[in-house]
Amino acid sequence: MLSDVDGVKVGHWTDVAARTGCTVVVLPPGTVASGEVRGGAPATREFELLHPDRRVNMVDAVVLSGGSAFGLAAADGVMHWLEQQGRGIATIRGLVPIVVGMCLYDLAVGDPYVRPGSQEGRAAAERATGGAHEVGLVGAGTGATVGKWAGRTTARPGGLGTASLRVGDLVVSALIAVNAFGFIDDGVSTADIGPPQFDTAVESSFGNTTIGVIATNAVADKQMCRLMAQSGHDGMARALLPAHTEADGDALVAVATGVVTADLFHLRLLAQQVVTQAIRSVGYSAAAVGRK
Repeated sequence: MLSDVDGVKVGHWTDVAARTGCTVVVLPPGTVASGEVRGGAPATREFELLHPDRRVNMVDAVVLSGGSAFGLAAADGVMHWLEQQGRGIATIRGLVPIVVGMCLYDLAVGDPYVRPGSQEGRAAAERATGGAHEVGLVGAGTGATVGKWAGRTTARPGGLGTASLRVGDLVVSALIAVNAFGFIDDGVSTADIGPPQFDTAVESSFGNTTIGVIATNAVADKQMCRLMAQSGHDGMARALLPAHTEADGDALVAVATGVVTADLFHLRLLAQQVVTQAIRSVGYSAAAVGRK
């Protein structure tokens, strides 16, 4: 669970009928974050400020959402809720909460006119808890699918996956919404997977994207968080076949709450591992439809 990292809270808003939703990760004050986007079709908000060169050094929340780029509106409600909680960067005219957003495309599986917005984002934030949180077809993972490489008829439910690793007092966790163009790679032979099969260029380009959060209780600056996110993408590449295609907008944010001193090399290894395990926990692979 991502909430295995003390102070990290997770909440969901889910519309089962429309097959969409959003997930809000509320972070402890002073949490440091950075991230990286790979793939050709991202939908993100405030990602540029995560770069180590940018002035902002903390993030209040991360939003994972369905609804394609429409779902970025969910972060608005989270911002207003955080402001009411007294969270944000102090400015001469009040607090400005820092909320990073990432979206996946789920419009093709449910009602394409139902998308997470401001009210839904706020609802997810209000439900955020530091205890055990749901995974699977919930929140941002509600309408997620995988295996579209072989055609939409082979697509199967994806969803939210999670994993945690502990080494002494150090904790590294991941929460990933798996909505990949490709398959989940279970480690078996992949030599007989054929070329991609899809109906149109639009279908291949906008029906996917895997997004998530890596969280640790380690002390880390933005550059270290960025490197953890990069290693998380390495874990994604191990768990998805293929990952980071032009048809995916794969994005990861790595956050550090600053409690335990840890070695960067070790953090990067653990980040890679938890992302791989979180994606594979969703449980669907190419073997489920047969390789061609």
